[in-house]
Amino acid sequence: MKHPRSTPPHETGTLLPRTDIRPAPSRIPWRTTLGLLGLVGLVLVSLSVYWSIHPKRLDGAAVTLAEPGEPAGNAIPGVRTVAMAIGIGDALLAKPGGFLYNDRLPPGIFLDNTQSWECGNLMALRDFVRALRNDFSRSQSQSVENADVQEADLRFAIDPKSWVLPSAETAYGLGIEALERYLSDLSGGHQASAQFFARADNLAVYLAVVEKRLGHFGVRLSSSVPDRDLAAAIGIPRAVGDAALLDEEPVPIQTPWHQVDNVYYCARGYSWALYHLMQAIASDFEGVLASKRAEVSLQQIVRDLKGATKPMGSPLVLNGDGYGILANHSLVLASYIAKANAALMDLRILMQQG
Repeated sequence: MKHPRSTPPHETGTLLPRTDIRPAPSRIPWRTTLGLLGLVGLVLVSLSVYWSIHPKRLDGAAVTLAEPGEPAGNAIPGVRTVAMAIGIGDALLAKPGGFLYNDRLPPGIFLDNTQSWECGNLMALRDFVRALRNDFSRSQSQSVENADVQEADLRFAIDPKSWVLPSAETAYGLGIEALERYLSDLSGGHQASAQFFARADNLAVYLAVVEKRLGHFGVRLSSSVPDRDLAAAIGIPRAVGDAALLDEEPVPIQTPWHQVDNVYYCARGYSWALYHLMQAIASDFEGVLASKRAEVSLQQIVRDLKGATKPMGSPLVLNGDGYGILANHSLVLASYIAKANAALMDLRILMQQG
């Protein structure tokens, strides 16, 4: 009996299943990965540019009209200044990106220049609120302090790096609300709960604090280039310790290169807030300034602070030599601040004269 000849598979038209084929591993194409990374980078860069936009100058009249008690409280001393402080606080929290100083995620954590601007702005706001608590809202040293102003001072004293329990934004928002309650009582004429004493001695105390702030910024900005003469003038020797002698060659005072832009923007933030406060003080202390013939000094302060907050024509803070080819933005800002500080010193002296 013959067995039929086995026919190869390719002759019968049937295919046997292959056992050597393995399923291809699932993976995201590299082009898709690069595209997603590029999209995320584009979003972060766009947010960084938008969040780096600083608020424009505030309209003092609009800020006052937005607060309660107008027009009856418009002539009450302190209404414009307190309303301006509230406007500065609102601008700090409501600017593009909000308050970024305590951010822990990109892109806010990388925007150190904007964070420095916020720090200077907050510093000026704290100085005024502290003066409001200790001097402007009290008739004398033995008087009881206003509860709302006290709360505002405590709220603004929260560390700006705090991001939880409580967050800085929450604390500063509560501080603004406390100032709004004080302003409502002040503009409504409730003298039993809120008063503002626009006296020369109170203003002189506040100006003394601002004078030290501007002096600090002036030195830090001027030290963007090394200054041996300044180090020798204040007696900083090269050696440190018991062996230090004042006749040794002094170490040149210089702001570290990686902090130049931070110092610059911090000074700009302080000048921006102080510019608005001085404008409001010119209105609330009009009678005092006229009696001391100090209007010119305050107008000079406002002009110089306005110059210190001019828009920048360069995207970067240049740090050239004082007489070199490139500009030095720190020295330019230091010049405006020095002139404002000189006029502020004259104003303080006038306020202290009997």
